[in-house]
Amino acid sequence: MISESHPFYLYFQKIYGERWPALFTALSKPEQQVARENILSPVPAGALRKWQSLPVKPELSGCYWLSPGSGFSPERNEDELLDVYVMDPASVMVARALDVQPGDRILDMCAAPGGKSLVMIEALREDGEIFCNDLSPERRERLKKVIQQYVPRNIRDRVWVTGKDGVQFGLKEPGSFDRVLLDAPCSGERHILENTTAQEEWSPRRTEHLASRQYSLLAGALLATKVGGRIVYSTCSISPAENDDVIRKLLKKKKSAVRLLEAPLGVGGERTEFGVAYMPDTCGFGPLYFSVIEKVEE
Repeated sequence: MISESHPFYLYFQKIYGERWPALFTALSKPEQQVARENILSPVPAGALRKWQSLPVKPELSGCYWLSPGSGFSPERNEDELLDVYVMDPASVMVARALDVQPGDRILDMCAAPGGKSLVMIEALREDGEIFCNDLSPERRERLKKVIQQYVPRNIRDRVWVTGKDGVQFGLKEPGSFDRVLLDAPCSGERHILENTTAQEEWSPRRTEHLASRQYSLLAGALLATKVGGRIVYSTCSISPAENDDVIRKLLKKKKSAVRLLEAPLGVGGERTEFGVAYMPDTCGFGPLYFSVIEKVEE
């Protein structure tokens, strides 16, 4: 357990002030999750699934709220696909904020493990295609498995799993995507609290390094997007340097090329300067930050 004298604790105490003790405690607890129904594989008529009796919230359709640490697991339908995908509620809201339309050409730039990709694949319906990219071979194998477990074969023909550095899409395929999701590599403070080695290696310099990488990926996402297209930038970090500060840098450098859109404020969210954050001390899930951007000119 991180002590109150640890550099990690002191760094975020300076940022969050009186809020920090409650946020720190919430980060250390199991997060709220949902079982999101797989609409590409309907539950057989007359079948009774345990998730169908779980609580639902109108603001998050198709999602059934699990008790933290419940150990819930999906079941297979008659087509051998899994019936629900367990994920953070905020991740569902982030994927839906991209406003995917049938026929879109989509890039999920850092897609693994694949929950957000599934939301977007469902939104495409009978037309369009999605490139689910991840640089890590290990994470890419997990991504492939998720797609095989949840997406029917006829739809998988329009799902491409790639392993590029995300920046390359902007350089080699400029202006070619209607929608781009950049769920950027980030500090992931919740995971740091679960990993003693990560705690020992943590320093503010890591956040600075990640913020630089995040901006490079975001600039690449902007290049890859068509004029009039939409980008959603997200992280699971609580660090402003990796969230609003990255968007601030983009708005400053790209100026007339981008327009900030109002990010939808879902259940439990709170407004930031350039987006929305879901923080576990107030809503029980997250952390997750996202911002929505439109490309308005080359």
